[in-house]
Amino acid sequence: MRYLLPPSKPAVIVLALALAGCAVGPTYQRPEMETPVAFKEGRGEWVRAMPADTLERGPWWDLFSDPVLNDLASRVEVSNQNVAAAVAAYAQARALVAEQRSSLFPVVNLDVGANRSGGRGGTPTRSNYQVGIGGSWEPDVWGRLRRGVDSARAGEQASLADLQAAKLSAQGELAINYFNLRELDAQSASQAETIAGYERTFKITQNRYNAGIVARTDVLQAETQYANARADQLSLERQRATLEHAIAVLVGQAPANFDLPRRPVWDGLVPDVPFDVPSTLLQRRPDIASAERRVAQANEQIGIAQSAYFPSLSLSGSAGLGAASIGDLFSASALVWSLGASLAQTIFNAGATRARVEGARAGLDEAAARYRQTVLTAFQDVEDQLVASRILQQQLALRQQAAQAANLVEQQVLNRYQAGQVNYTEVITAQVTAQNARRALVQAQSDRQVAAVALIQALGGGWRGL
Repeated sequence: MRYLLPPSKPAVIVLALALAGCAVGPTYQRPEMETPVAFKEGRGEWVRAMPADTLERGPWWDLFSDPVLNDLASRVEVSNQNVAAAVAAYAQARALVAEQRSSLFPVVNLDVGANRSGGRGGTPTRSNYQVGIGGSWEPDVWGRLRRGVDSARAGEQASLADLQAAKLSAQGELAINYFNLRELDAQSASQAETIAGYERTFKITQNRYNAGIVARTDVLQAETQYANARADQLSLERQRATLEHAIAVLVGQAPANFDLPRRPVWDGLVPDVPFDVPSTLLQRRPDIASAERRVAQANEQIGIAQSAYFPSLSLSGSAGLGAASIGDLFSASALVWSLGASLAQTIFNAGATRARVEGARAGLDEAAARYRQTVLTAFQDVEDQLVASRILQQQLALRQQAAQAANLVEQQVLNRYQAGQVNYTEVITAQVTAQNARRALVQAQSDRQVAAVALIQALGGGWRGL
């Protein structure tokens, strides 16, 4: 039964003062960071980390030129449940911004009512009909509501950055699991060749024993080596199945409904990583963007807490119609209206307001410290992966050299054994050394790919197009 009438001249003055009111609380400034002037690994230069989570990252997995990986990574954004949860959290944050923004505007209510009353003993029956419209508004004189909106907006931006971080994390985890699985495929193919070689050696040893050339201990040693190699193959099968299950979950499927065909031939392609990576790529890290927005959100909470030191103003107005019959409801005599304003100020609350302000300032300090730590961790991540990429590239060349030499030694020792020039212990040593060298070579190829993925994650999603 209220209606907000057009404001009178004094109300216009109050409204103007409200709109021009000075917001209390500190102006937000991004926390200062002491940053290195150059990469320790490489020749690029750092710049101050600035949130840039809206920059287009692109499908960074395309750099590895693997169609299967491209398909799997594209499915993460659609089907991964952690990403879906982050999407829902972002939607909640957006709804909170809309809710906070609505507090800046008046609230209008429409009420319609009817009742009929009477009693015993000849008490007349009465009817009453009411129609009313009213509104209330709290002018944001001290900026509390606006800071609430800004805080919610910063939270929304932080939630968006968290969403990007969830996507990057899931896609990076998928790529690492995929490359480890392909490594196991290559290891399994190599192990199959080793088993075949051990089987041939076992038969050769058995024939030499049957001919009385060697002792039975050679046969037993060859049999042991052959059985252990087959057991190692089963271990590789178990590891591959575990990785395949993990990939299925990352793309939002039950492991029973997911299968990745084997790929025994694996090129281990690693994209060239420019050591002069532009330092602006560090701006892409969504965790830095999220941490910075949390600082801005904490800053707004100080202003909200400080606004409690000042009085709050509220305006209200209403107009209503009331009558005993519907016919009289819309007559001029049925009109009732009201217009009011109220001012409220807390006189004493035992220091509760001061405590809230101090708590908000402490929250800002905490958020700023977390932001600085996030930036420092980002510096560390990039440096770690740059040095890993450089060292692993050098190691790969040495592993290739070692594998080639070990393969030659294995063949030569086996030939000498067949010629009766060496004992079987030397054959075992050469075969084990060669197998370990081949495993180390495949592992080095996989490590380079995993390091490249980790570097891409450290850079916030790749460097293509910059």
